Amino acid sequence: MATHHTVLDASGGPEAPKAAAAATSVFVNGHVPRRRGLIVLLASLAGFLLTVVWSAEFVDQTIGDNVANTLLGHDAKATPIAGVAAGVAFAFVSGLAGTFTACNIAAFGVVAPMMGTAGRCWARLAHALKPLGWMSAGMVTVSAVYGAVVGLVGTRMPQFSTAQVAPGVLPPRLIQSMVVFGAIGLAMFYLGIAALGLVPDPFARVARRFPNAPMVFMGALIGGFLIGRPFPLFRQMFRSAAESRDPLYGAAAFTLQSLGNIVVMAVLFLVLTYLAGGRLHGWLTARPARIAVLTGVALIVAGAFTFLYWDLRVLARRDIIPWYPMAPWS
Repeated sequence: MATHHTVLDASGGPEAPKAAAAATSVFVNGHVPRRRGLIVLLASLAGFLLTVVWSAEFVDQTIGDNVANTLLGHDAKATPIAGVAAGVAFAFVSGLAGTFTACNIAAFGVVAPMMGTAGRCWARLAHALKPLGWMSAGMVTVSAVYGAVVGLVGTRMPQFSTAQVAPGVLPPRLIQSMVVFGAIGLAMFYLGIAALGLVPDPFARVARRFPNAPMVFMGALIGGFLIGRPFPLFRQMFRSAAESRDPLYGAAAFTLQSLGNIVVMAVLFLVLTYLAGGRLHGWLTARPARIAVLTGVALIVAGAFTFLYWDLRVLARRDIIPWYPMAPWS
């Protein structure tokens, strides 16, 4: 007599039948939860609500400027960057200060697939460093290449301009931001719904030969934040690198900016891994669909937030579309 086993999903209900139970990449573990439409809807709603309450002024000025001023020991915006050494220090500090800007917050969506490692505390930490290393490799590559380009031709790029334009008009630097962050947001959203089994895994083939390729790609997306970033302190660094006409300085400064961006995220991830990795591993592996839900939700929230914030909300703030809901403090 055949025996049938029922597997429960993250919400306690049975999983949908699995056509392919094998994992295809770090983002897609092959376990498909039920109520996937509801999961996508709620995660997208969470990303949308985050755009409604998000205050760029608070994170850029109250957090970003104060952190940079404290670490540098002077007014970061008012003090010109004098020389390569000052520029290198400014790059890392401004990256650290910009950890919680609206673009970089999306980086937190990539840590979900790395959670839940088994083993002793130090073994979990060592295991966690590997995906962070591959992610950093993708991030540093994009940052260094873009920084070198800025050092060569940056004065002719849209991000160099600080000219103000009338309401109802998009400045070129903002168009660049919308295109870059819109693409990053859509990529994260797609990976989120792929984790839930709604669309094919884009890394299914390449991950068979290069299993770390998805983390390198996510690192490249984080490095790509610099291509669109309008953060005031970043623009100051951008202009310094562009005016230097030195591609090596540009590459070094942009690499340090990206590394500064992920320091806080990496530390929080490692602390959580150290403190709760064993229990979290047991909770996730008890019902593997939980991993798919956690990964999918994190990426969908980050993707929806990035796309809606940088495309629709920006259009509303420039008076190009009539309305977008925003909290009074935002």
